[in-house]
Amino acid sequence: MCRGAPAGAGQRERAAVNSTRTVIVLAAGEGKRMKSSLPKVLHPVLGRTLLGHVLAAAEPAGAGTTAVVVGHGADQVRAHLAEVAPDATTVLQAQQRGTGHAARVAMEATGTATGTVLVINGDVPLLRARTLVNLIETHEAGGAAATVLTAEVADPTGLGRIVRDAAGGVEAIVEERDATAAQRAIVEINAGVYVFDAALLGVALTKLNTQNAQGEEYLTDVIRLLVDAGHPVGAHRAADATEALGANDRAELATLRALLRDRINGDLMRSGVTMIDPTTTWVDVTVSVGRDAVIEPNTQLRGATVVGEGALVGPDTTLLDTTVGDGASVVRSHALGAEVGPGASVGPFAYLRPGTRLARKAKVGTFVETKNASLGEGAKIPHLTYAGDATVGAGANVGAGVIFANYDGVRKHQTVIGESAFIGCDSTLVAPVEVGAGAYVGAGTTVVKPVPPGALGVARTPQRTVDGWVERKRPGTRSAAAAAAAAGESVAGHAGAGGERSPEGPGDTATE
Repeated sequence: MCRGAPAGAGQRERAAVNSTRTVIVLAAGEGKRMKSSLPKVLHPVLGRTLLGHVLAAAEPAGAGTTAVVVGHGADQVRAHLAEVAPDATTVLQAQQRGTGHAARVAMEATGTATGTVLVINGDVPLLRARTLVNLIETHEAGGAAATVLTAEVADPTGLGRIVRDAAGGVEAIVEERDATAAQRAIVEINAGVYVFDAALLGVALTKLNTQNAQGEEYLTDVIRLLVDAGHPVGAHRAADATEALGANDRAELATLRALLRDRINGDLMRSGVTMIDPTTTWVDVTVSVGRDAVIEPNTQLRGATVVGEGALVGPDTTLLDTTVGDGASVVRSHALGAEVGPGASVGPFAYLRPGTRLARKAKVGTFVETKNASLGEGAKIPHLTYAGDATVGAGANVGAGVIFANYDGVRKHQTVIGESAFIGCDSTLVAPVEVGAGAYVGAGTTVVKPVPPGALGVARTPQRTVDGWVERKRPGTRSAAAAAAAAGESVAGHAGAGGERSPEGPGDTATE
């Protein structure tokens, strides 16, 4: 089973905990250009928030402590962390006075004095876990005071530039607002990811000032301070420049989402999944898809969805937290928290609500809605039916237009249909009620009492026919004219017919 790419990259692997490593995630900013009541780092991108992607990428580093600096929307961010990273420590930056100030607040709160400190911006969802591991290993092997993750981009506008000395070493990181014309021409940019020697970082942070265009304490100024003090600063260039991209507004967020979509879909296709139109197929990083599965256009696979081998999903389908078994098909449908068994079929135009369970080769067809409904092996609800709070036995058949009346206005009640039972079209099953194994319910029946196994349940009002009603009540209408013409043809037909009609046999015909 192949997964979408967690942390915007590859598999999420937990390394052994290294108590000498600390991760600091900077997530205190408001993100004003998002124009949202939601903190920037909580905006979603294919299965995780921006912050969630960063934490997932950092997890393989195996840090003994992970500190997330919160500020704007702190309560919202804390609540999110309680769900996705309960072991993380939150540190409040009450006043957002820059990235350097945020790192200093985190260092003071965690008491880190030795070892390695990884500092990451909380809005870079395309970072790969392997890139961070390589960055840390490069830093620890080289004995540098700091190592910066960099990338080369075609358009560096708005990004901090990496200024190197004559020997190629990192000399400084200059923000665009503070850069000279020559520095703005540099295309190697700061990815917003750093690894520091903890003790040297702690000292440098106390020396930061606010003498810059934004009047803030820049974490990037730590690099110049370390260089000026004679400490070596290294750089590790990311192979994929998109890993350095962050999001400042919703247009940039859409760009990141599309890049991550292409990365996930590419990984899935290379693993043996067929995508008819990858540009209209959106798969969360938390989704698993089996080999030889076929994903048709305009399909969204979200949350904890699992698609089995050889399954067909789409077109025009959304699955959230849904399992689709091997060889099953879900076509033009919407499913939430459902289980579709191996070889089962769903749709087109079906709605599977939470608690729906389809066993092997079961069928939920066109314009069928289900909730808390369990279908046994080979059971069928082919069309135009609502089935709520129901258990449908193996091999049972539910006809068109059937309603499982499960709600009395206060409580939900259960309907049980036995194995190989048959429910005729346009019937209403008023719960709680049971239809036994092999029993039949005649079309148009309202079932309010149990139908024993093998019995026929029928409840119909006798049909009343009023001859000549249209002629008397709707004279002059097209219906009256058609009826008169039909009556004339009938009289003419009887006049020309010879012999006698055979009487119909006894009994009446049941619709099955």
